[in-house]
Amino acid sequence: MRLSPATLPALQAALAAEGLDGWLLYDFRGANAIAAYLIGIEGMATRRLFAWIPREGTPVAVQHAIEPGPFRRWPAEWPRRVYSAWTELDEHLAALVAGRRVAMEYSPGDAVPVVDRVPAGVVELVRAAGATVVSSAPLITAAFAAWTPEDHASHDRAAEALAVIAAEAFRRIGHGVRRGATVFEHEIQAGIRAACEARGLVTDHGPNVSAGTHAADPHYEPSPARPRAFADGDVVLIDLWAREPDGMWADQTWMAVLGAPSPRQREVWAAIRDARDAAIAALREGLAAGRPMTGAAADDAARAVVTARGFGPWFTHRTGHSIDRRGLHGAGPNLDNLETKDGRALVPGCGFSVEPGVYLPDEFGMRTEVNGVILPDGSLRITPGRIQHELVVL
Repeated sequence: MRLSPATLPALQAALAAEGLDGWLLYDFRGANAIAAYLIGIEGMATRRLFAWIPREGTPVAVQHAIEPGPFRRWPAEWPRRVYSAWTELDEHLAALVAGRRVAMEYSPGDAVPVVDRVPAGVVELVRAAGATVVSSAPLITAAFAAWTPEDHASHDRAAEALAVIAAEAFRRIGHGVRRGATVFEHEIQAGIRAACEARGLVTDHGPNVSAGTHAADPHYEPSPARPRAFADGDVVLIDLWAREPDGMWADQTWMAVLGAPSPRQREVWAAIRDARDAAIAALREGLAAGRPMTGAAADDAARAVVTARGFGPWFTHRTGHSIDRRGLHGAGPNLDNLETKDGRALVPGCGFSVEPGVYLPDEFGMRTEVNGVILPDGSLRITPGRIQHELVVL
């Protein structure tokens, strides 16, 4: 939500729930996308700016004398404090935050990098003004990353469309190879893009269409400059993501094999499928029992399965990333206790991917990916409606 007179009560309720005196938003030259969105900054901010959201009372903007532009959306009834000299800025900050417990986009020890948007020097500046600075992570989850009813609906439409598009791409690969045609990764990639456009979906890059050893690179993208044709025995990974214009992202990964899967291919597939299902089950069981659930707990559940099957060293990324309207890789809680220490709670409105993977160098890689969202009643919903349980045989 953007900061406005209409949304202020909800933001102040969140501050009260966290025992905070206020939220101090900071930006400089677009360094803090969270603050820029919440404030509604327009144009380039070439000087430091702040916005103080108190638990009670009226928000206050702190702007440079020559730069009122970024606060064009700031309500006229809310005060502004103007500075030119750094001494004036220090005075304004002290008047607002001295003796108060203040949230900022700061993560102790950089534990959650997506939250860590405020430079250490600014945190020191605010502490010198007399504030106790804590992380705004729970506020970001509630105010920045949470899905709206419209987000749920647009995500569902995109998710079901992507599942159909992936199935069509697999059929094209299988049909082409079986009739003796040469089918390249980048051709299938272009076909997926065209299918998304035909359904009114947009994306920023990709998708990932990987054959054989290329599937062992989690961020591989095919290119006509490096053409690779599909062949019998190949593992085929399709990772695709898209959204409606101004809608919510959907992100999926599907797996197939050209010909009968080998025992090793089946073994790896079973490991990641069961890891995905273990993460989902852990979340559902915890939520149903009323326990606070974190993305780290889901990551632990998935990783335990992969490790028990002997593939732990090759599960080299987190189990899932946040998804929100402002980013396919959003600012909310990730399913992660590997790359970062993400102990943020998964609360209603949180959306995320669930995507364990195993990547065997010089052999193949496999990943299965679905999306989850915590509903208003605290339950977990998984999309698309039909998820993959067995390898697709082409």
